[in-house]
Amino acid sequence: MAPKTLDRAKQILHLLLQKGTSSIEDLAATVDASPASVRRDLVKLEQRGLVHRTHGAVELAGKLTYEPFRFDAAFPLREERFADEKRRIAIAAAEMVAEGDTIALSPGTTTTQVARSLRHREGIHIVTSAVNIGMELSSQPNAKVTLTGGSIRWPGSFSMVGATAFNSIQKLYFDKVFMGATGVHPEFGLTVIESDEALILGEMVKHAKQVVAVVDASKLGMVSANKVCEPAQIHTIITDDSIDPEVAELFRRQHIHVLAV
Repeated sequence: MAPKTLDRAKQILHLLLQKGTSSIEDLAATVDASPASVRRDLVKLEQRGLVHRTHGAVELAGKLTYEPFRFDAAFPLREERFADEKRRIAIAAAEMVAEGDTIALSPGTTTTQVARSLRHREGIHIVTSAVNIGMELSSQPNAKVTLTGGSIRWPGSFSMVGATAFNSIQKLYFDKVFMGATGVHPEFGLTVIESDEALILGEMVKHAKQVVAVVDASKLGMVSANKVCEPAQIHTIITDDSIDPEVAELFRRQHIHVLAV
């Protein structure tokens, strides 16, 4: 794409991230271009797997179909829980990523949404221990994507664990790590269910300049079996706007920035 066309395409993607879907006429008016120019941009974006065109309209490309897991409903069901909240959280998280950043994404449904919100971004390096996130980003030539390797924990999590994953993270440093969780508590920190996953995520935290928890409000104040990090290691919590103000204040007293979207 020519520079002007590339800039317009980025505007279109940003608008679709906010709205999900739009008519071609509305996009053309917003980006100050002809409908014909917008259609040409959309053809190229669709070829990259970023959008899906319908009659007279366009929508942001959604989740991929993971063919080997088509009979396993666990992950899709979790994706649908608080889906709108997770989408808003993901967009806010993506806004924190700057050009040139190296970031890490933990496995999870909310971090998968973060990955989708980054698919149009360039000049960033994304490291993840989630097989599905690697798949989501595999068709994007302008972002570098690194999988940690390791053994895949079953079922329905796509999470890689074990010595290979642990050792690969030890050689990396991250500007930011975006971390999903089973629970985030102002006293007990960020926790998950599985001990082997907690070990990998804890190592990501140790190698990150900033730790950003991306969780819907139902996870706040909850505690699961295995600790990933202490409250003092969490820089920011991005959550939805149903958060209890008293709970938010408990985190702020721990010097954790709380962003409700």
